[in-house]
Amino acid sequence: MKSSTFSVGDLASRFGLPANVLRHWETEGLLTPERTAGGQRRYRTADVVKVVLILQGKELGFSLGEIRRVLTTEDPADRRAALRDQHAALTRRITEAETARDALSHALACTSEDFLECEHFRGHLTARIPPG
Repeated sequence: MKSSTFSVGDLASRFGLPANVLRHWETEGLLTPERTAGGQRRYRTADVVKVVLILQGKELGFSLGEIRRVLTTEDPADRRAALRDQHAALTRRITEAETARDALSHALACTSEDFLECEHFRGHLTARIPPG
């Protein structure tokens, strides 16, 4: 990648983002573009890499605050801890999604005329009632 600079519009367009997203990420402390004498933002190659990291972080389910933690800490162990925390959260969400998929699969495959009358499905619902 050549070491030129990009305007906010050019960089946003390159990633298919609205320019206000990059401005918001700057406000959140994720990006720190240089400024021209006229105050215009100029993004460097390092900022392009940060945009990729931010987008990857969002795909992994990180909040902007968590991404800021990863990008701003000087401690590699803290970055790794953030990854472990996100891995654990993602594992929980996957387990919850698999449980939901299993319930749907049973409801779809149920031989009862109405799955709401299925004893197995009703047992699943009853198990979710908090103790009172």
